[in-house]
This record gives sequence, C-alpha cells and structure tokens, in this order.
Amino acid sequence: MQILKDQKMSNVGAVILAAGKGKRMGSKTFNKVTLELGGKPMIKYAVELAQSLKLSPIIVVVGFAKESVKKLIGEGVIFAEQKKRLGTAHAVSQGLKTLPQEVSDVLVIQGDDSAFYKKEILQQLINSHIENNNAITFLTAEVSNPSGLGRIVRDKNGKVLAIVEEKDATRLEREIKEINPACYVFNLKFLKKYLPKVPKSSVSGEYYLVSLVDIAIKNKQKLQDAVGGFTPWRGVNTKEELEEAQNMYSKLKP
Repeated sequence: MQILKDQKMSNVGAVILAAGKGKRMGSKTFNKVTLELGGKPMIKYAVELAQSLKLSPIIVVVGFAKESVKKLIGEGVIFAEQKKRLGTAHAVSQGLKTLPQEVSDVLVIQGDDSAFYKKEILQQLINSHIENNNAITFLTAEVSNPSGLGRIVRDKNGKVLAIVEEKDATRLEREIKEINPACYVFNLKFLKKYLPKVPKSSVSGEYYLVSLVDIAIKNKQKLQDAVGGFTPWRGVNTKEELEEAQNMYSKLKP
C-alpha cells in the first residue's frame, strides 16, 4: 500500500492507554505496563512504535502508579491523567483534552500488547483509514486461543456485524478465533461526537471503547476492518499471560 505523504501523517496523533490498575497482576506500587517483555518495558514498545510512525503528538494516558510509567518514558510524549479508572472510553476522553486542533485522526493502542505489532501493519491501517475517510478503522487478528477476548462476528459476505465480548457470546460465537486486539484509528470528529454516547457497563460501571464500533454501525458511520490474519499477539492482564507473552516474543526473535 502506498505510504501517505508527510503532511497527511502530520495530522495523525496517538493515544496510548496505560492507566489501568491491572488488579490481577497484584501490584500496588507499579503499573503493569512497566514490566519487561523481551528485556524492555512493555510501554516502551508502544511509544517507540508511535514514534516510528511519526505520529504527533503522542499522548500516554496514565493513572494507577503513574510515576512508575512517567519515569520510564521521559520526554517526547504528553501525559494525560485518568484520575478515576472508568474504562477505556473514559481514558481516551482524558487523552483527547490534550490534542491540538490540527489533529484530524488518532491511533489508539494499549500499553501492554504493542510488542507484537509490526510497523508496516499499523502504517497500512492508518493509510487505509485516511484514504477511505473512515470514522473508525480497526485491526483484527486470529489467534489459536481466543479465550477472554472479544470475537469478530461477520455476516455471510464477511461484513462485520459486531464485536461480541466473550461473556455475551453464544456457544458458536465463542468458537470464532478472529478477535479484537483493541487497536483503532478514529476520525477525531466522530470520536468527539460519539464518545459521550458510550453506555456505562451495567456489570463494571465502566465505559468501553469497543462500544464505538456498535455505535458506528447503528449510526451508519463508515467503518472498516483491517484483517491481520493469524499473528502472534498477547494482551497482558495476569502473570501467566506475561509469561505466555514472553514465550511468544522469544520465538519471534532469532
């Protein structure tokens, strides 16, 4: 895919989510994104990826154990604080407060899984988003074990109908191996209009970013998925998942 000209890329910012408490990691003094994977703190992969794509500005949303994250990154990013952990949609809303007016689109990635993304895949994601003037463009991935992850539900023609979280999935939907790794590019006008309309979860009381996909579909906004196919990927929420991610990462490196 053709690489976009620099002036178009200069209008794309990045928001990296690194505020969550990570309760299942059991830490009270450091954020999980500061843990090392492949000899480097996980958050650094996300920041360096955004830098390699020449995205500006790069916003890192911090919250729990924020100083542990800040001291690792240093300069070159803008920090936004999520004082109350009210979910990923709320975290993005805090990050948007620091974006300059000239930004037209924003890449949103997580601080704990970016070690597995290739620059070229995200470059294509951004290119496709801008070239097609999408409201949302999101990455999908196929994994051997989709347990605990949101499934991509498609119609017979391959069109995305919904992203269904595992707790809400039917038996057949749970067999789907195409998942949502929570890697998005949003048009900023769409994001500002519909982010306040994200519903609160009746279970957790939080606001989830993935709800914007359903909102886009219902409001006939332009939505596009970028199929990553079978690819190594692992979000990290537990010590066991960190160990699994480490094993996966070790196999990728010569």
